[in-house]
Amino acid sequence: MSQPEMITPALTNSPTDQEPPCCTSLQQEFHWLTKCIEYRLEQYFKLDSPTAGVLPSPPELGKFNDPFGLFLQQQALSISERLLLILALAPPLQPNVLDIFLSKNPLYDRVYSEFGGVFHDQYSHFQPTLQTACFLLAGKDVKQKLTLLRLFSPQHALFIQGWLQFEQAENTAHSNLLCPLRPTPVFLERHILGNADFSLSYKEFPAVPLTTEKTWDDLILSVKTHNQLRELQAWLQYGEALLQAEGTKHFKPGYRCLFYGPPGTGKTLTASLLGKLSQQTVYRIDLSQLVSKYIGETEKNLERLFSLSEPNRWILFFDEADALFGKRTQVSSSNDRYANQETAYLLQRIEDCPNVVILASNLKDNFDDAFMRRFQSCIYFPLPGCDERLKLWQQGLIGRQHFQAPDFDLQELAQRFELSGGTISNVLRYASLMALQEQRQHFSLLDIHEGIRRELDKEGKSL
Repeated sequence: MSQPEMITPALTNSPTDQEPPCCTSLQQEFHWLTKCIEYRLEQYFKLDSPTAGVLPSPPELGKFNDPFGLFLQQQALSISERLLLILALAPPLQPNVLDIFLSKNPLYDRVYSEFGGVFHDQYSHFQPTLQTACFLLAGKDVKQKLTLLRLFSPQHALFIQGWLQFEQAENTAHSNLLCPLRPTPVFLERHILGNADFSLSYKEFPAVPLTTEKTWDDLILSVKTHNQLRELQAWLQYGEALLQAEGTKHFKPGYRCLFYGPPGTGKTLTASLLGKLSQQTVYRIDLSQLVSKYIGETEKNLERLFSLSEPNRWILFFDEADALFGKRTQVSSSNDRYANQETAYLLQRIEDCPNVVILASNLKDNFDDAFMRRFQSCIYFPLPGCDERLKLWQQGLIGRQHFQAPDFDLQELAQRFELSGGTISNVLRYASLMALQEQRQHFSLLDIHEGIRRELDKEGKSL
């Protein structure tokens, strides 16, 4: 096979060994990438060259204090991982480094398929893929390429940590091998531009993070509900270790869970605490920004949501999820058909998501049976029993910083009024405000009863 005609600007314009000492870590990494490309092409087109050979050594770490240099020092990536990362960073930051891959094979008058990559009218430069990385790292060595493909699966830290992502083309089912490699927007902002507080805009990612100052001791649930949560807690702590040990042959990545039960029973608080447990961000999804009356728009919005969240390992919390994930209907019109297609898309997309996805609803029966089969667990959050209500009243009325312990019977309150935890919290807010307004340091039972009456009025009930 003939050697390609070299496109020199990408090579001659790259950083050189004589660069000034103020050169950044990124420039040094791009210089190393250029040398790796030159070496691989030279070796590849030599008939008597080693199968893979040894790539040039990467720059030494510890010389730079810029965001990317500090990131490399902290992560201690392998040579293969560093090459994959800088390869993905080339298109947005220094695309001319990859122009050599646009060379044509004179025998067939087309680009070399060995290089992998994507180039079409949407882009003005070469888009590297996992094939490109395998070519640079392994050359002609098929066995080594297979090892690399297993290494750089979607479960690799580069993807799980939200640094790189595979760009899936619309309306295609390409394997990740053929999809362009891209750095995530969060990685570019935080580790290239140094914007540590960067977050996506609400239009790009219609969700708000769920945070709480409470702990698991503050969550009052029935014993059965606590026991049901153990599997989800175990997945958040040991799920990655399980996948690394067993691979995806036996278990699919991700965890899908349904929280169902009356309002105010702790579903949202539980999701927040799970984020604290796993040190992952939990996002409550704004369904009003996702659902569209226009055909196909809801699917596009959801695809963007999943694509942005997957590489960052965010936990997705869909509150009142039956509005989006409801039952399919009998087809009597074109609207019914498109609605069912939307549901079918959601079924597949949520099953393929490697993140923890929590759906919350008041009623389990509102979900399509096909969704139920895809949940790893369905956890019921009932109204608290008398013992749980007593704990909630004690938690809210005893040990307060600015108020004295109540002198009325909390056991009687717990037995008499069947209230949810959220309702009790609203009553406590009302009683606290009334006490402050009247400059009292003690709670009034009359205020407690008035707060309960107000809450029951909301539900059309009487005291």
